[in-house]
Amino acid sequence: MSALEQIQFDSDGLIPAIAQDFETGEVLMFAWMNEESLALTIEKQQAVYYSRSRKKLWFKGEESGHTQLIKEIYTDCDNDVILLKVEQVGGIACHTGRKSCFFQKLDNNDWQSVADVLKDPKDIYG
Repeated sequence: MSALEQIQFDSDGLIPAIAQDFETGEVLMFAWMNEESLALTIEKQQAVYYSRSRKKLWFKGEESGHTQLIKEIYTDCDNDVILLKVEQVGGIACHTGRKSCFFQKLDNNDWQSVADVLKDPKDIYG
C-alpha cells in the first residue's frame, strides 16, 4: 500500500494540514489538502493546498511569493491529519502579512493581536 493510500481523507476527500516552521516549531497556518495536493506536495517538496472556497489547488505563495519548502511530512496516529514541517520563504505565511496565521491571543475574553504585520498585504497582493 502506498503512502497516499494510507491517508484517511474525510467524506469530502480532504484532510487537515498544519504547517509548522521547521527551525522554530512555530505553527504557521492551517489549510486543507486533497489527494492531488498532497501528492504534488510530496513530489515537488513544496506546499500545495486545496482551497475549499475557490474549489481548486492552491500552490502556497503563487501570488505572494511566500512559498513553503517541505523539510518533513508527518501524519498523526489515525492518518487523518497532515503536519508539514517547512521552510517559510520570505518569513510570511499569513495573508495578513504576519509570520503566522495564529496571531490572536485570548486575553480577558477578548482577542488581542500579539504579532506585528511584517508587510502590508496591499504590497504583497496589490
